[in-house]
Amino acid sequence: MTRRIRIAHLYPDHMNIYGDRGNIVALRQRCLWRGIACDVLPVGPGATVDWSGIDIAFFGGGQDSGQALIAEDFLERQGPALRAAIDDGLVMLAICGGYQLLGHYFLTHTGQRLPGVGALDVYTVGGKERLIGNVVIETEPTLCGAPLRLVGFENHSGRTYLGAGVRPLGRVLVGHGNNGEDRTEGAVYRNTIGCYLHGSLLPKNPQLADHLIAVALQRRYGDASALVPLDDALELAAQQVMVERMLLRD
Repeated sequence: MTRRIRIAHLYPDHMNIYGDRGNIVALRQRCLWRGIACDVLPVGPGATVDWSGIDIAFFGGGQDSGQALIAEDFLERQGPALRAAIDDGLVMLAICGGYQLLGHYFLTHTGQRLPGVGALDVYTVGGKERLIGNVVIETEPTLCGAPLRLVGFENHSGRTYLGAGVRPLGRVLVGHGNNGEDRTEGAVYRNTIGCYLHGSLLPKNPQLADHLIAVALQRRYGDASALVPLDDALELAAQQVMVERMLLRD
């Protein structure tokens, strides 16, 4: 039986900045290299989605203006069903603006309040200064069975604060992270990850891409077997160089 992964790409024309679309490319290609069929469903304003048929959802980042354009549609059309799917274990990765809209609300620096769907127990408040630069984090051991060092790029005015219903994706070694105060980066709830790591995240960190694919396969097919290894020597070497370079500068 050919296994198949179905990926929903939320608002690709509005929420795609700093190479976030590359996360879709990485997921799809890493599936195809392993003989896993992969379908990508773009989800734009007005779209209807059967979330029970989706294995992985991706929601990228965008400027505040782009976020404002799709916030109402996301809240009203996708919000309740997507929140239920996340509670049921849907695998999801949300970056920056997508991460913020999964929370309770985003209060922009201009005072505009953008309500979120409340799928993640976080809220975001805009600051006057942007948090910009390369980031290195060390993930929580429970995410992939062992701590990982992930690299990315952040550029956000929002300061995100975590509630008791989520745990951090990781601890900031270099960079600002969620809010520049508590050294946390990202949030994890069940199989959903929100974070500020652009760059794009998954090509730079193939271990995380494979984690998402493996969990999605387990959820869809009950398949706990390990993924067929890929030759990630170049990707991992580039990742290690970046980690060492950033730690040395810090």
